[in-house]
Amino acid sequence: MHPDYLHAAIADTPRVAVYGTLKQGFNNAHWLSGARRLGSDTTRTLTLYDIGPYPGAKWQASKGVIIEIYEISIDQLAQLDRLEDYRIDAPAQGEYDRQQIATHFGRAWVYLYNPGVAGKRAICEGGWEMPYTAHD
Repeated sequence: MHPDYLHAAIADTPRVAVYGTLKQGFNNAHWLSGARRLGSDTTRTLTLYDIGPYPGAKWQASKGVIIEIYEISIDQLAQLDRLEDYRIDAPAQGEYDRQQIATHFGRAWVYLYNPGVAGKRAICEGGWEMPYTAHD
C-alpha cells in the first residue's frame, strides 16, 4: 500500500524526466524496467552538474540539456523516490527534490539536486556521460 501523496503524484503526473544514470543504457536504467519510454526532449530550464558517479540538475538556464521521458507506475515512482532520497516531509533535506518540468510529452517529475554545486563542472548543453571506470 502506498501513501496518499504517491497516489496524488502519479494521478497528477504519471511521467518522469531523467538526465543521468536512469537513462537508457546507463547503470541505473533497470529502475525504469517496464516503464514506457515516450522519447527524448531538450530543456533549457536545467543545468546539470557532474557530481562524479552521477549528475545533479538545478533550475538554471542552459543551452539545452537532453532528458528522456518515461510513463511510470506508482511503484516505480516510489522506488525512484527512495533511490533519489526524496523526502516528502522535508524535500530540501533529501539529496534530491522532486518537482515538475514541462516536456513535449506533458509535465513530468524531475529530480533536482539539493546540495551545493560549487566547484562542480556545469553541463549546459547536451548530456551527462558516465565516467569511465577501468575493470580489472
